[in-house]
This record gives sequence, C-alpha cells and structure tokens, in this order.
Amino acid sequence: MDFEHGITAIDTHYVRARLDASHLIRHGGRAAFVDTGTTLSAPYLLAALEARGVAREAVDWVFLTHIHLDHAGGAGALLEALPNARAAVHPRGAGHLADPARLIAATRQVYGDALYERLYGEIRPIPAERLVVTDDGAALALAGRTFRFLHTPGHALHHQVIHDPFADAVFTGDTFGIAYRELDVGGRPFLMPTTTPTQFDPDQLHASIDRVLALGTSAAFLTHYSRVGDLPRLGAELHAGLDAYVGFALRHAADPDPIPGIVAAMTAWAWGELDARGHEACEATRRLLLEDDIRLNADGLLAWLARRRA
Repeated sequence: MDFEHGITAIDTHYVRARLDASHLIRHGGRAAFVDTGTTLSAPYLLAALEARGVAREAVDWVFLTHIHLDHAGGAGALLEALPNARAAVHPRGAGHLADPARLIAATRQVYGDALYERLYGEIRPIPAERLVVTDDGAALALAGRTFRFLHTPGHALHHQVIHDPFADAVFTGDTFGIAYRELDVGGRPFLMPTTTPTQFDPDQLHASIDRVLALGTSAAFLTHYSRVGDLPRLGAELHAGLDAYVGFALRHAADPDPIPGIVAAMTAWAWGELDARGHEACEATRRLLLEDDIRLNADGLLAWLARRRA
C-alpha cells in the first residue's frame, strides 16, 4: 500500500497477510527500507522495488528498529541483493547481525526448531563494514531527508524508533504495539502491547511509549501493521493495556504455573476490549488472530516476573 511522502507498506508474508510489514521510503531518487521481515521475505521487498521502478543500486539504507527476526531476520539476505545499502542498527544489536548464532539460538528456544525453520529460513550474517551503529539521537540522511533514531527499550533493550520529520511520522517497530487490522472497527485500529520474551520491562516500555507521543507526529508506521493515526488516544490505550497485563502477571505470580491464569486473563481482557468497540468477530476468528501472540506475551510476562524475583 502506497502512502504520501514516498512511503510504501510491503507485506512480508510472515505467518499470514497483514501481520508484518516492511516500509519502503523513496526520496530524491534514493530509497531505504525500515525493517525487513525474515530471509523468506526478501523476494517480496525486491519485487516491490522493481514494481516501482527503483533500481537495487538506489537503495542506501536498511533501517532496523530491532533485531528480532520478524523485523531484521531478512536484513542479511536483502543486503546481498542491494550493493550500496548499509544497515542502521542499535548498538546492542550490531554484533548479533554480524554473527547471528546467539540470536538464532534464542529464537529457536522461543519458537522450537520446527516452527523456526518454517518461519525464518537461513539467517545470513552482515559484514561489519556494512553495519552503522545508531546511538540515541543519531541522524542519518536519505537524499537530504533526515531520519532521527531514538532508543526505546521496554520491548527489547536493542529497540529504537525512527523519526521522519519530513513525513510527520515515526516508525515504531514494536514499541507502539501491534495493530490487528482485521479487527479495525470504523477505521479505529485495535492495538495490543507486545510483551514477548525475553527483555520486556513495563517501566521502560511506558517511558518509550511516552517518548513516541512526545514527538507529536500525526502518524506512526508499525511493523505490525502499518499506518495508524490519532496517536494520543492509541497511546493512552497502550498504557492502559500494559498496566492490565502487569496486573494479570502479578495476580498469578504465586500460581504453581502462572501461564494458564495469565493467558485466561489476557484473553478475557482482549475480548472485552473488542466487545466494547462493537467488533463482531466470532470466537474462532479472535483466537486465530490473537491466541499465539497472547501466549507469547504471557511468556514474556513470566520472564519479567522471574527477573523481579532474582
């Protein structure tokens, strides 16, 4: 889908349609990608370039919000096809892209070997000379269009958002939640915070959501999934949802196995939010779209509980 200011959302075909987006930015005859999807996504991104008449040599940047594989797993494969591009990454993420062995092992631990192979394919390392580390507040340019990188921990310690003043927008990765576009009602998106393993921290995430809101932009481009507006309202909803999640975790922290209680509470919360919006999706549709992420969010809350006890 093409938006103004040269921004295009490209479906990376991760898991299902309209779950995971890479964003192509075209400006002054040059181009950049924000997030890449997985290695299996690279052909879709290259096809989007060709469809818009953009030469591979015209891509200068691959901006990465963080290094989770649904966001950066395809960066190595994509850079192999883009001779002039460099990858911009948080300082905590650069080493993992140069040598992805630990990143691969951690993802396999979360998803299991069989699902990992189906979702991610082969993760290719990126030569160190093609990696650009972006400190907090760093600025990079695309044909004179400046992008500013702001560190936003909470979902992950290696997370950053990318402010695009020219478009009055911010590319938020996972900091500003996940929008399940099939559950939009009257153009109003349904967002859930994402608390997946292993570095979730609620205080940091609250602060990072506020940092996004403080930019005052008219739009955010989410990796999951694409453009949303009315950020003050959505930010308030994300803060409330995050507080609810933490409450569920604390309520069940002493259970012999906290996961079932947390999952049940998160499911009831999500269903209640959808009902309040007047969404008429049946139980089966809701579970298809949300069940896996609710379980991953519960696992992240459990990991946070374990760190609190340590």
